[in-house]
Amino acid sequence: MSSLDNPRDRAIQAMFDRIAGRYDILNRIISLRLDNTWRSKAIKEVLRSGDQVILDLGAGTGDLTFTAAKKIKGGARIVGLDFSLEMLKLARSKQNSAKNGEKTCFIQGSATFSPFKDCAFDGVMTAFVLRNVSDLSLFFAHAFRVLKNGGRFVSLDMFPLRKTWFAAFYSLYFYRLVPWIGGLLAHDRVAYRYLAESVESFHPPERVAELLEQAGFKQVTIRKFLNGAVCMHVAEKTNP
Repeated sequence: MSSLDNPRDRAIQAMFDRIAGRYDILNRIISLRLDNTWRSKAIKEVLRSGDQVILDLGAGTGDLTFTAAKKIKGGARIVGLDFSLEMLKLARSKQNSAKNGEKTCFIQGSATFSPFKDCAFDGVMTAFVLRNVSDLSLFFAHAFRVLKNGGRFVSLDMFPLRKTWFAAFYSLYFYRLVPWIGGLLAHDRVAYRYLAESVESFHPPERVAELLEQAGFKQVTIRKFLNGAVCMHVAEKTNP
């Protein structure tokens, strides 16, 4: 069975295939380049020794993978998994020029039916993927399964804001201006309207923490950026 039996997953896969070519530059523009800072903070939480093997779930064009690769030492390796072939083509095209690119590899597959053995990785990370997953419980269960005991799971994503002055300003930018920018630069306003709407309809970060705990993770913490518009979850697999 594949998660792509789900019509929503197939539609999202097709959408990311369409926007792959402009995805990186639009991320920089839309986040005002803050996405690089957030990725670095997430990587710092998951990289803890020189010989780790880390899994990047929903690796896309490899931004998180290659940022982590710059920081690894020794025999460490980073494996990127994504279901979008067009995204992965771009990631693979970056490998030769990326620092420590030879220590990365990319595999096409579903994060909710990952092809890896149990306890295969020292750490699992993911960035801006959760909102696009049709079954978060299954996603977290697979992340838990492939993670070694003592390993960390770290995620970054965007979340709906509570009603504040900042939320009103941010909503104007993100829900109105971002789809227009996506239409202008990626020629796909529908995709960027979906991305905005996926934030508005997403779980609050506290609910995501609960789902992580239900999957078996311990010591789940939430760190908020931009008044909570972006949150980082850190969790550990600590089986007795």
